[in-house]
Amino acid sequence: MFNSTNNKPTALKVVVTAIFIAGLTCAPLAIAQEHEHGSDAAASKEMTGEVVDMMCYVDHNAVGEKHGQSCGAKCVKSGGPVGIVSDGKAYLVVGEHKPMNDQLAEYCGKTVTLKGKMAERGGIAMIENAEIVKK
Repeated sequence: MFNSTNNKPTALKVVVTAIFIAGLTCAPLAIAQEHEHGSDAAASKEMTGEVVDMMCYVDHNAVGEKHGQSCGAKCVKSGGPVGIVSDGKAYLVVGEHKPMNDQLAEYCGKTVTLKGKMAERGGIAMIENAEIVKK
């Protein structure tokens, strides 16, 4: 999980990673409380990109089908945050105020199209109320 020469995580890396993961986990809850239900402030949009395990993507830029179908899918299935990378930008992906891990795990490392509302808080971009677009 950590990319260092001696393969031993430093305390700083562990703390920074833990804080980042906590932020990703709490962000959907904060956004859910701040927006009004039923408002159409953010129009639904479609986005095509690669489904990624956000922990490995942020930690060591893990992308691609090889990583996605092995480590990435396992991390997503075990509850790690899932995202989509499109045009070089990563977005946290959540369903109707709940994770979409079960639906997206099989697509980890693959390109999909999602439809949902775009939101951003505290520098974290997100697609909320996301749905997989079947083509």
